[in-house]
Amino acid sequence: MKYVILIHSNPQPWGHPTSNFLPEYAELGPEQVDAMNADFEALLTELHTNGELVSGQALGDPATSRLFRWADGKPLATDGPYAEAKEHLAGFFLIDVDSQQRAEEITARFSGPGETVELRPLMGPGGDA
Repeated sequence: MKYVILIHSNPQPWGHPTSNFLPEYAELGPEQVDAMNADFEALLTELHTNGELVSGQALGDPATSRLFRWADGKPLATDGPYAEAKEHLAGFFLIDVDSQQRAEEITARFSGPGETVELRPLMGPGGDA
């Protein structure tokens, strides 16, 4: 079963890893930040070793995005950010796991201060999740 883990964040200035630019992380002590970073690296190693990590990418500043909508019978492009939101999509990871429970276990480990992490199944042909 394939799932996408969506990382929503709003670092100022925009940068990656997003945690380096979030006030919630700045309030943590260096030992705690180092431990969280080590845990995350261990998670990525585990997922890679298990064959569960398919892909992952960080996304650029939402201000550099282009939004395409349909207007007056044709596509209309406008500058980003793409939506009115406090948080924007900062990056994603694609995982392939045996169950939704495993996907939820992994996703819980992706969450951190100042970020929202969303888990969504990929749809198969015909719209089946």
